[in-house]
Amino acid sequence: MKLFKNIAFTFLLLFVMASFSQCSSTKKLQSNAPMTIGKVYYQGWIAGVKGGGSGTNIFIPITNTNVVPDSVYFRGRVAKLTTKFQDTTLYIGRFNSPDNQKHDIVMSSDSAQEYGNKMPEKRKEIPFVLKDDECVISYKEGNKIKYYKITNVTKKDMKHYPMSREN
Repeated sequence: MKLFKNIAFTFLLLFVMASFSQCSSTKKLQSNAPMTIGKVYYQGWIAGVKGGGSGTNIFIPITNTNVVPDSVYFRGRVAKLTTKFQDTTLYIGRFNSPDNQKHDIVMSSDSAQEYGNKMPEKRKEIPFVLKDDECVISYKEGNKIKYYKITNVTKKDMKHYPMSREN
């Protein structure tokens, strides 16, 4: 009888723990946006010099808002949203890619010489399942963080930045 009670208690404990862990990782999407969102698009870019970087930027025009847009979730990654000084209605999420990055790695048998090496970044899991043409923006409404899904994100041609000017 005592063995049965221990097994039942263990299953009950596991069930309660699973229930709580499910609640914390699930994010509720809002059905109505508290802002006007224009045509959302993304564009890849690459620098014209070796090691100059590359990535993808997502552009989200937002007007008529009384909330503060914070982050964008897109293609398995998350980025903070920023604006340009000239246009505060166009929010931009910047995703750097490992391609065309400058990699200065010191390999040595002396660990002190490897001190300045940068650790590889581990990609965080996002709490949403999204298609390639979907993104989710997070925004603050009062003290609460809310989420809104945007569909039909379009792709623009890649932007190739020219090489630097000669002096």
